[in-house]
Amino acid sequence: MSHSLAAHPDRLLPADPGTRNIARALLARVQDLPIISPHGHVDASVIEHNTPFPDPAALLVTPDHYVTRLIHASGVGLDRLRPQNAAPREIWRTFCRSWPLFEGTASGYWLRTQFESVFGLRDEPSEETADASFDAILARLAEPAFRPRELFKDFNIEVLATTDDPLDELASHRALAEDPSFHGRVLPTFRPDAYLNVAHPSWSGNVERLIAAAGDGADGYRGYIRALENRRRYFIEHGAVSADHGVRTPATLKLDAAQAASLFEKARAGTASAADRDAFEAHMMYQMARMSVEDGLVMTIHPGSYRNHHGPTFEAYGADTGHDIPVAVNYTEGIRPLLQDFGTAKDFHLVLFTLDETVFSRELAPLAGFYPSVFVGAPWWFLDAPDAMLRFRAAVTETAGFSRSSGFIDDTRAFCSIPARHDASRRVEAAFLARLVAEHRISEDRAHELIVDVVDSSPRRVFKL
Repeated sequence: MSHSLAAHPDRLLPADPGTRNIARALLARVQDLPIISPHGHVDASVIEHNTPFPDPAALLVTPDHYVTRLIHASGVGLDRLRPQNAAPREIWRTFCRSWPLFEGTASGYWLRTQFESVFGLRDEPSEETADASFDAILARLAEPAFRPRELFKDFNIEVLATTDDPLDELASHRALAEDPSFHGRVLPTFRPDAYLNVAHPSWSGNVERLIAAAGDGADGYRGYIRALENRRRYFIEHGAVSADHGVRTPATLKLDAAQAASLFEKARAGTASAADRDAFEAHMMYQMARMSVEDGLVMTIHPGSYRNHHGPTFEAYGADTGHDIPVAVNYTEGIRPLLQDFGTAKDFHLVLFTLDETVFSRELAPLAGFYPSVFVGAPWWFLDAPDAMLRFRAAVTETAGFSRSSGFIDDTRAFCSIPARHDASRRVEAAFLARLVAEHRISEDRAHELIVDVVDSSPRRVFKL
């Protein structure tokens, strides 16, 4: 028997009727505000060319490691979820058979919201409804109203940041900025991980290309630093507001130029030890902060993931296939060398994220509660679920208040999930603030001001939009 997918208007709001009424009013205050998405992974060229989405599996299943990892955990081989190995309809059937696995998960919530609010589906995914839902979504994707530019407008997206290689020419960003028919902002984000992390398999080749393209004729470490500075300026000229760093640990280290150059040459020669590689990456995080102080790019740090945990899967299918696993991090000691020199620098914005929930109250909130430069990044990747978001807000607010957080970060590759994710965040913020009002800890008038600040003003302020 099928079940209605109709989304309940009080989803994620408090169960207590009185508190729920307060939350409803707070949600209404922000429900129609535009979406500010300062960190994500949507391809700008898809929006530039208004490329139709190919099929339901390619749109909703194969690019989403949240989805594929849980299906794989149930015993389904990843080969059955890859377009190289299986037809789109077969991938969709596999997903629909696996739908019960997603009950209670953030992925299940986002997908259910998309099915109902974006595609108008009325029945739960199942083996019986798989073909019908595939055909229904495929038909909607063929409609002109379901092209990316039209959805960008319908989703009420004002700002969408992408994640981009330092040597990307940013042609799509330039074209969108110059297109008078496009009324949103699609901003590039400088993401230099593969140029800073010596352990990255492409580091050596990346560095050679970087120096050749942007080193102004200089070689060695000096040319490398010059090239990074030049490419950052190029990104700023094309609208970038931030530089994002996905590192294993938040370690930072200040070296003098001679020490840094020595490590750089060891790395180029392939003679750097593991300790050398770690020291160089930590030094380059310090250098990225120095550059942000000088050029104004907001610096965001995403540490704490053990990448490609299962070697055989990585060898067979590559990265971003669902087996990046969180590890504990130490921000207080690791970030201190950077903050000694730049923590109080004028107009420097440093947004610190974590996959380790214990860090929110123990380290990040106290850091943001002292350093003018530090903001606490929203829960992301494993923590961007309703209960985890509530825990984040409780853990951070008692020490750092509301003003020291980044605003919501959707971090998505799945374009159609953007409104569902932001809606979930707004509902969670309304629920948290409603509880404070019901407990007479803040006034209802103040709660209405705070929810607008958290949803709209904070990301604009933190990311200098």
